[in-house]
Amino acid sequence: MVPGRGRRNAFRRGGLSLNAHAVTDELDQSERGPERRCVVTGAVGPKTALIRFVVGPDGALVPDVTGRLPGRGIWLSASRQAVETAVTKRLFARAARSPVTVSPTLCDDVEALLARQLRNALGLAYKAGAVAAGFAKADALIAKGRAAALMEACDAGPHGVAKLGARAASAGVPVISILTSEEMGLALGRENMVHAALGTERLGLRVVEEARRLAGFRPDPEHPTLPPESEES
Repeated sequence: MVPGRGRRNAFRRGGLSLNAHAVTDELDQSERGPERRCVVTGAVGPKTALIRFVVGPDGALVPDVTGRLPGRGIWLSASRQAVETAVTKRLFARAARSPVTVSPTLCDDVEALLARQLRNALGLAYKAGAVAAGFAKADALIAKGRAAALMEACDAGPHGVAKLGARAASAGVPVISILTSEEMGLALGRENMVHAALGTERLGLRVVEEARRLAGFRPDPEHPTLPPESEES
């Protein structure tokens, strides 16, 4: 099984889908960066919410999830569907105005890169004191009203997850279930983490933004979540 798939809703509040932009509105425009347009949907959004691609000197398409590679960027909404559509309709070549070589594993490559980006963001926030790791600490941060979101391992057992998730829901705190316990543990430097509350500091909100991008590539087939910003072309 691909990590994060076939489990609970990636983003939820009281069992409902949640658009993470509601959480990250506290980041002002200068924090979130300038806006770009998706070549598939035509939707316009901040750079931090989209995925950038560039074409290398050899004509190969390269996903640039950090937005730092040189070259003219091709921007897409953060969803597997958007990438698949761009490949099928040859939109990358059209946007680049030149032939483009696309890897047959592009969507999975992007998912892996976004997962690493999320783990890095989570680890950085933890080191900066913007993450409360473990059941007790996460519970305390939620009780203090200082949690931007609760992260739960998507492969965790139902008992502890249901208990803390219910407390988060009653406090109006969104729950993110997208990384496995192993992935969370790797990010936090601790073995098989299940619970982590994200603080309302800037780094905590950045984790939410990265999780939202990854959610477009790790759908729950039973509870589809976080569609692209717009379906208009």
